[in-house]
Amino acid sequence: MKSRTLTYLAALSLFAGLAYPVLLDAQDSTASVNGRSAVHYRLIDIATLGGANSYGSVSGEGNRILNESGIVSSMADTADADPYAPNCFNFPGCLLAHAFRWQDGVITDLGALPPGVNNSAAGSINSRGWSAGISQNGEIDPLSGSPELRAVLWADGQIIDLGTLGGNESLAEYLNDAGQVIGAAANTTPDPFSFFGFGTQTRAFLWEKGVMRDLGTLGGADAIGSFGGCVNARRGLVAGSSYINSTPNASTNIPTTDPFLWDSGRMTDLGTLGGVYGIAQCANNRGQVIGQSSLAEFPGACLTGEPGCHAFLWERGILTDLGTLGGTFSVPLWLNNAGETVGGATTAGDQAFHATLWTQGQIKDLGTLPGDCVSRANVINSRDQIIGGSFNCDTNISSAVLWDHGLIVDLNTLIPANPNVQLVSGTDINDRGEILVSGVLPNGDAHDFLLVPCQASQPDCVIQASTAPHKATLNGSFSNQGHVTPSQVLAAWRARWAQRYQTQSLRAPAE
Repeated sequence: MKSRTLTYLAALSLFAGLAYPVLLDAQDSTASVNGRSAVHYRLIDIATLGGANSYGSVSGEGNRILNESGIVSSMADTADADPYAPNCFNFPGCLLAHAFRWQDGVITDLGALPPGVNNSAAGSINSRGWSAGISQNGEIDPLSGSPELRAVLWADGQIIDLGTLGGNESLAEYLNDAGQVIGAAANTTPDPFSFFGFGTQTRAFLWEKGVMRDLGTLGGADAIGSFGGCVNARRGLVAGSSYINSTPNASTNIPTTDPFLWDSGRMTDLGTLGGVYGIAQCANNRGQVIGQSSLAEFPGACLTGEPGCHAFLWERGILTDLGTLGGTFSVPLWLNNAGETVGGATTAGDQAFHATLWTQGQIKDLGTLPGDCVSRANVINSRDQIIGGSFNCDTNISSAVLWDHGLIVDLNTLIPANPNVQLVSGTDINDRGEILVSGVLPNGDAHDFLLVPCQASQPDCVIQASTAPHKATLNGSFSNQGHVTPSQVLAAWRARWAQRYQTQSLRAPAE
């Protein structure tokens, strides 16, 4: 149960009116950093529901969990024990975890489905403040032997079980501003290649006003909706991935998988970059789609972890290879409505992995913090502000970073002096310039933090001149405190993305 659920959570992941301007009065709101201007921020600890950790980072790779009104929705530990221990729902311990909503300093437990004591997690929020995600329902799936997961919607104080397509389980992956939920649900037809290990055919669905619609496939048995990574307000627009036949390939042991765009009842096959595996990340309001695809030389690369897995952009019938920084691997994580994409790519010889911006057919290396070896861009807003993380291979420290029109800055230096937290990765940023980040406390607990632009004259809004952060490893990937090579980091991230796709396409990983 644990590995199966967590890989889904990581894949959720693989994210209103303006009350604050992004840039306030320059003499009060900015200071010089490396000779350039940088906004100050107030640091707000989202905290937890009584337990040790909150988990904004599980949805940070390509889903919206911070909306334009500054409302956050994700998942946090409660103080109660997980009844499904030792195969518990959350990462480090066996505490019950629930979806939460945070607004104006108040964190609210969104609860879980009855009956019994169950876990839940929110992975998407829209402009209305509605959240979508998953909840256990107290039943054991007879096909997997694990607690059943159901797609759920939290709206106007209620939790709604979105149901299935006749099978045992479903997952909500994205919630648009029209109130439509996109996800994947099981039907009753047995399928050896079932996505998410459901055991029966898995279909992409569009749910609206109590009705779950099966979106069909590209000719095979299974399809899934996208993970998010765009802010899409258009009704009836769904990106996803589908088998195109029922014949497994020698390179992947599953049928050929193509990305698709479903628009108001019509499903379009977007094709691949020559391989037999492609998957869509999301579609924006313009109907542009980003995703990843294997190349012809390594037809199953995105699934197998081999070289030759590239980011793509599809628009109006044309699939474009977004390329790399000279290496063999690239991944898109976010697409804004101007058609700008951010993510990461390997450099020549796969010697490093750098945050990347693709815009107007050009690729730009966003670089790292001075002395760091690896970086990744997670989200770009409509003002071209980009947030992500930068990692130092010598100190083993990860830092949340902001790229703002050529300026790269460690967000730890733009908050009130606080030696008790290291901000390790930017999770989301809205168009008001508010930033959701993952932070690690000295005892190793993880919390979500909200950075709110503020005026330097305010007492809780001062730039920290220098930082001496404690050792905070990148997503727990490395436990040693010595030198880590870029190739080790790249191998870990490539394996993580391969595992994401394998979990979608094959049976659940062994417990």
